[in-house]
Amino acid sequence: MKITTNHKNLTKIISVIERVISRNPSLPILNNILLKTENGRLKLIATNLEIGISGLLGAKVEETGEIAVPAKIFSDFVNNTGEEKITLTTKNNILTINTEKYKTQILGFDTKDFPIIPKIKKEIFSTIPSKILKSGLNSVFDSVAVSETRPELAGVFIQFNDKQLIFSSTDSFRLSERIIDLKNKNNNSFILPRSTVLELIRFLGDINEDVIVRYDDNQVSFSTDAIELVSRLVNGNYPDYKKVIPDKYISRMLVKKEDLDKNVRLAGIFSSNIADIKLSCNEKQLTITAKNADKGEIQINTEALLKNEPFDISLNHHYLLDGLKIIPTEHVIIEYTGQGSPLVLRPEHESKDLTYLIMPLRR
Repeated sequence: MKITTNHKNLTKIISVIERVISRNPSLPILNNILLKTENGRLKLIATNLEIGISGLLGAKVEETGEIAVPAKIFSDFVNNTGEEKITLTTKNNILTINTEKYKTQILGFDTKDFPIIPKIKKEIFSTIPSKILKSGLNSVFDSVAVSETRPELAGVFIQFNDKQLIFSSTDSFRLSERIIDLKNKNNNSFILPRSTVLELIRFLGDINEDVIVRYDDNQVSFSTDAIELVSRLVNGNYPDYKKVIPDKYISRMLVKKEDLDKNVRLAGIFSSNIADIKLSCNEKQLTITAKNADKGEIQINTEALLKNEPFDISLNHHYLLDGLKIIPTEHVIIEYTGQGSPLVLRPEHESKDLTYLIMPLRR
């Protein structure tokens, strides 16, 4: 193989694909990036067997070929050379890198042992603008279960219907749902693993283009002009979470999000080992309290507008902060739905396109 390509474009592709690489003593080939020529371009591939990412970039191809090279060595070298053009040449499993100022050789490996990333041959299932996909995933990511005790909860549930794209997640302590108006030709759903969601958010970054979605029973792919991510899907049925979302409230509070966020953080300093704080709301204000036998206690009063009855509720302050983070409006609506029932957060425009639930703590 002998190719010449743009240094900046190469580093950009490397930064996307190298994140799926993890040190794997039992399968050392997974610590490598596969470089190969394809249809007059350079293709880079990395995988951890759960997720595979490939990137294509323009190149002047003088000789075709392929090689697997240690990802860290290759990335560290390329990222620390700042010249515009870079030439890659392979011979006898050695990659030679030439720039105007530098020449280096990296010992590579035969590509026959490098895992093949499956190609989903089905027709395009959906096309989603990248900003919509990233926004939907970001809105629900924090509620994804980290534990694998219930595998179906360790991912984002994505539903497609005629008019909407719905993202949802829950770890049994809180629940997030984001509904986005988007026409789809197909109706279906799948569960995307937490690790894949994280990589997909990173790969979407600041790009502004359509993302093509293809999937079958076991895997899904998301692709743009330059990058393709292929991932396994979570097996199992997602719970009927809609039953948990209250359809009415007892009391509703409107509070400035910035003030609430700051005061919850202050109260969290004095929370106990279960991270609890107490919210008490009356017709004049919201009072936030926390008490810790080893640290002390705090009481904070915040302006709020209350509709209907005063209420008290104890919550994990980390979960409340996660919910505030995804609210896009200046004020947040908080709905109290009864003792032992979830507290509901919504944007101030009262639309139900974004819903965040937190289960209360028992005191």
